[in-house]
Amino acid sequence: MAGRAGLNGWPCRGKAWHSWLVRMTDRLSQPQRIVVVVALGVALGAAGLYIVNLGTTAGSGGGWYAYAPLSGSVYPPHTGLAGWARLLIAAALTGLWALVSIRVLRPPSR
Repeated sequence: MAGRAGLNGWPCRGKAWHSWLVRMTDRLSQPQRIVVVVALGVALGAAGLYIVNLGTTAGSGGGWYAYAPLSGSVYPPHTGLAGWARLLIAAALTGLWALVSIRVLRPPSR
């Protein structure tokens, strides 16, 4: 390969490597980029809530547990993910959102 040395010494041909996502975001205006970042945050938040609530009975349409006040019904034990797993999922999704947002909001390469 007769190309220039690119990132980390890997050879590249001609211009720098650009993915289809980079080329697509380069065409967007700044307000459109902000909308993309906000929409990505909402989508990742919804995905995170879905993942965290897998296996839980509360809020998943499982029904009521005590139909009448003072019925003496016992609520089921806590099910679902442990707190540390929820924290890891939230941190991973937040980190992913930050990295993609930095990439989308950077100045376009010309």
